[in-house]
Amino acid sequence: MNYLAHAWSVVQSGSWDPYELAGVAVPDWLGVTAKRTKCRSRSAQPHLLSEDPRLAALARGVCRHHADDAWFHDSPAFGALSLGFAKTLRESLGESTSLRPWFLGHILVELLLDDELAKRTPGLFDRYYTAISRIDAEWVEARVGQLAGRDVGRLGYFIGRYIEVRFLEDYRDDASLTLRLNQVMKRVGLDPLPDGFPPLLTGFRGAIAASFDDLLMRPLAAVLKETGGRTETVSTGSA
Repeated sequence: MNYLAHAWSVVQSGSWDPYELAGVAVPDWLGVTAKRTKCRSRSAQPHLLSEDPRLAALARGVCRHHADDAWFHDSPAFGALSLGFAKTLRESLGESTSLRPWFLGHILVELLLDDELAKRTPGLFDRYYTAISRIDAEWVEARVGQLAGRDVGRLGYFIGRYIEVRFLEDYRDDASLTLRLNQVMKRVGLDPLPDGFPPLLTGFRGAIAASFDDLLMRPLAAVLKETGGRTETVSTGSA
């Protein structure tokens, strides 16, 4: 899952708590600011009942992030789409030694799911960014450093830029999405995407739209795990 889908999981639980929204983003933020630093559920769980509501919400978000990823990456819809995208990329763009079609197919499913979610939920971007802008970014940096027990880089600075740039909105445009993907490719040491890549995005977007409900439907076991055995309303927001 990418940022917006993780946030959607929080919203569907009935919360717009800015610190829980930050918590579900923390593991991915660290992937940018401190690649070797991980903020895991086992580090967050002791703080779920903290007397500091900000820390409890942050910890809840971290745990939810990992619970989301566990069921999402094991879901039939994600597996089928990732494999299908990888096959199309390999057949259309050739056997480039640097392309890594499976890696690219994986992240395409996640980024395009965020875009489809935004399309189906008018005003979601504004409400999301307004909520998360209420956090104290330096406080989050300090607390995440304590939870992870390692350096978190310039996390506070990055959070500010994340809120300011709003790059999640770039996913709706093929050229902007390709630019963002090339930033990821560079960060992991891969070559830029070839010219034949952008025309493939129309088909990929259609496949995500067709599988939207399946991609966001959490199994009951995941819901119960996240809510401590309480049932909650789970909606995909597709109506």
